[in-house]
Amino acid sequence: MVRLLLFLSLPLYIVDQITKYWAANRYPLRGPGEEVIPNFLTLHYIDNTGIAFGNFNGGQYSNLIFGAIALGALGVIALLYKKGMFPGAISRLAIVLLVAGVCGNFTDRLVYGHVVDFLSFDLHIPYANPWPSFNVADACVVSAAFLLAIASFKEAPAEKAKAKA
Repeated sequence: MVRLLLFLSLPLYIVDQITKYWAANRYPLRGPGEEVIPNFLTLHYIDNTGIAFGNFNGGQYSNLIFGAIALGALGVIALLYKKGMFPGAISRLAIVLLVAGVCGNFTDRLVYGHVVDFLSFDLHIPYANPWPSFNVADACVVSAAFLLAIASFKEAPAEKAKAKA
């Protein structure tokens, strides 16, 4: 697990922080940004004090509350890992991605006072708003959620895995 953290979590965290620093220094906050792929991908600098997809954004204590939740989540992840709750490769990969994402967005809350979002895709879905802006850490968290869902069906729980051995 330590190898995965060093060889996947740490590089993803670094890429996340470098890209956010770049976006925050290249584009004005909440400015128009730059359309990289016409009518599809825009790069810009958006502040997010809330959680996924900008929910609960702008609350007086949002940044503090969600920062504390992030620390709590890291603690729970460590505890569950010690208890063997992530027995297979899929769930361990998910946890490594989750750690990278949580740490990346938590760092933003400390450094910028908000999470830096800079990627905006317009999927041109009728009657839907454009996809919310996000960042590398958000992509890690969402990927981890999908992997954990898959692992819940594919991997045996820790007790069953021990019983088979």
